[in-house]
Amino acid sequence: MSERSERVGGHGVRVLIADDQEIVRTGLSMILDAQPDIEVVATAADGRRAVELARRLRPDVCLFDIRMPGTDGIEATRSLAGPDVADPLAVVVITTFDLDEYVYAALRAGARGFLLKNAGADMLAQAVHAAAGGEALIAPSVTARLLGAFARTGPASSPAQPIEALTYREEQILAAVARGRTNVEISAELHISLSTVKTHVASLMAKLGARNRVEIAIWAYETGRVRS
Repeated sequence: MSERSERVGGHGVRVLIADDQEIVRTGLSMILDAQPDIEVVATAADGRRAVELARRLRPDVCLFDIRMPGTDGIEATRSLAGPDVADPLAVVVITTFDLDEYVYAALRAGARGFLLKNAGADMLAQAVHAAAGGEALIAPSVTARLLGAFARTGPASSPAQPIEALTYREEQILAAVARGRTNVEISAELHISLSTVKTHVASLMAKLGARNRVEIAIWAYETGRVRS
C-alpha cells in the first residue's frame, strides 16, 4: 500500500494520517483536504513510519488508527504524546468500535481524544480543530460510555488525589469536561465567561496532574465523580 508524500509549507491545521488501509487513508485525506483550513501533510501505513514522519514534520494533529501492523496506534501515540515526551504532539485515535479496550489504552498513552470511523466529515473536522486548539472532542454518547465502562473495572492503581481540594466550581467544570462539553458550552451552561472556564480547566489540570482534558475526564470517571 502506498503512502502519500509529505508536504511542507502549507497553512491552517497540518494533519498526519496513519492507517493500514489505503482506502481509509485516501478517504480521510479527501475529507480533511476539502476543509479550507486543514491540510493533510503526510500519510503513513503503519505506526513506525507515522512516528518518523511526525517527529520530522511536527504536524498540529496526528490522526492514528489503533490497529496497525508492527507499531500500532497505541505505541505510536505513546512515543509522540506519552508521559515521558517533553514536547508532546496532539494525537487523535480513530477506531471502528466505540467500546474498544484499545481506545482506552490509547487515551492512557496520551491521545487527546478519539473518533469513530463512521463519525462523518463534520465530526472529523471538529475533532481535528479541537485537538489543534488544545481541547478534545469527547462525544458524550460514546466517550462517556467508554470511560464509564472501563472506570467500573477499576484503574490499575488508585487514582491520584488532587494536590489541593477542588472547589465547588471546579467540581462543576470537572463534570462538564467529563461529559464532553467544550469550553464554549460550559461557559453557556454555567453562565460564566470563556476566560473563567479556561482558568478553571487549567487549575483542574494542575491539581490533578492531568496533561489534557481527556485525562481530566478519565480521573472523573475513575473516582466515581461522574457516571455513565
